[in-house]
Amino acid sequence: MNNKKRFKIGGVPEHFNLPWRLAIEEGSFDDLGVQLHWSDMTGGTGQMIKGLQTGSLDVAVLLTEGITKSILEGLEAKILMVYVTSPLHWGIHVPFDSDITKVEQLKNKTFAISREGSGSHLMTYVKAHQQGWPKEDVSFNVVGDVYGGLWALQHNEAQGFLWEKYTTFPYTEQKKCRYIDEVVTPWPCFVIAARTDIMKEHESELKEVCAMVHQKALELKQNEQAAEIISWRYNLRLSQVENWLKETNWNYSNEIKISEFEQVVTYLFELQLVSAKNCENWKQKLFS
Repeated sequence: MNNKKRFKIGGVPEHFNLPWRLAIEEGSFDDLGVQLHWSDMTGGTGQMIKGLQTGSLDVAVLLTEGITKSILEGLEAKILMVYVTSPLHWGIHVPFDSDITKVEQLKNKTFAISREGSGSHLMTYVKAHQQGWPKEDVSFNVVGDVYGGLWALQHNEAQGFLWEKYTTFPYTEQKKCRYIDEVVTPWPCFVIAARTDIMKEHESELKEVCAMVHQKALELKQNEQAAEIISWRYNLRLSQVENWLKETNWNYSNEIKISEFEQVVTYLFELQLVSAKNCENWKQKLFS
């Protein structure tokens, strides 16, 4: 009889999550008495937030700013652990044949986003804030995922599109879009979150899962063939993967620094993306 605890987990089908895939493929969770059912979330953080809301996901590996905003606004979930401690490099992309060469030219233009509350949505606001553009001057076209974003650029349904730059690099080579700049998150980019009811009942098991994944991440980071493995599995150019690996660190120590989230909450408030009331008792809301 199988007495393993089963969890439905979602994450983007990108190179950041290879430690999860390797741990599942190698049966690393068997000794923990845990079985994970992984679902690729091409719609990114917005899709995973919906999954946590509806109960189709128990756990999600998603962008820090997106889950923070949703929890502050009432999502019944908690942040379990920081997953990737380094920031995310968001590429700013425009239609390949457009005459746009600088970010300043995107003022008053339309940006493609996967969903409201997603990273592509929130980081567009961050960039607009850095540029000094009024929040109300930024408009969006919800497109579902990276493929929708590329389609929107190609058909002039949007003039700008933010997505992780290494993921989109192959599309720039295929002339489906053009990279003009980037914006870097001022905080650790990915966290692991769980529905509040799942967290209350299974926090210890989930933290063991996190520790196992972070151990797998450390092994990957130290593997001399890591770049070749990632390049092959995700169809990315080897030199790009090598650069990405230098920039990227997972949470090898299994620590969570609450102070790092103060900057996220402050930024969301300053961008008027969450209210002062929603920010009250933010530590209690975000963490168990």
